[in-house]
Amino acid sequence: MSENPYRHMLLAVDFAPESEIVVERAVAMRDRFGARLTLLNVVEYVPPETELAGGAFMAEPVLPSDLDLERELVDVARKELDGLGERIGVPTEDRIVEFGPTGRSIEHVAKDLGVDLIIVGARDHTWLGNLFGSISRSLLRHEVCDLLAVRIGEQEDDD
Repeated sequence: MSENPYRHMLLAVDFAPESEIVVERAVAMRDRFGARLTLLNVVEYVPPETELAGGAFMAEPVLPSDLDLERELVDVARKELDGLGERIGVPTEDRIVEFGPTGRSIEHVAKDLGVDLIIVGARDHTWLGNLFGSISRSLLRHEVCDLLAVRIGEQEDDD
């Protein structure tokens, strides 16, 4: 291959301990391709006044009425993202915290930055995940760029 297929990668992180494999894969790919790596954490907040009916949210997505809570969530995410960025060598300007729906926020940032590859973790589905769909499935539908969904969770075989 004469041209590097990945010059700028976006890693969406959630800071869960089991997601470390996703970070490891992203760092390996960054090093392999000599690419720029941008970290993204999306703070997704569902206001307490949002009602659940039959397992579905019945309110439009709104910003939380408590802006102090929003700021606190973003501040915590920023500290976690900065710690991760320092650990894996990602410059401050390539660390982004967004507030909003996860899939849409990842897509928005990827388009704005013109990334070549989005890297996300893919967990085993639960009933709630099956109801709303997975982030990786949502990103595949929008075809922003290539997508690497790294499997997270138990790797046990069912015998």
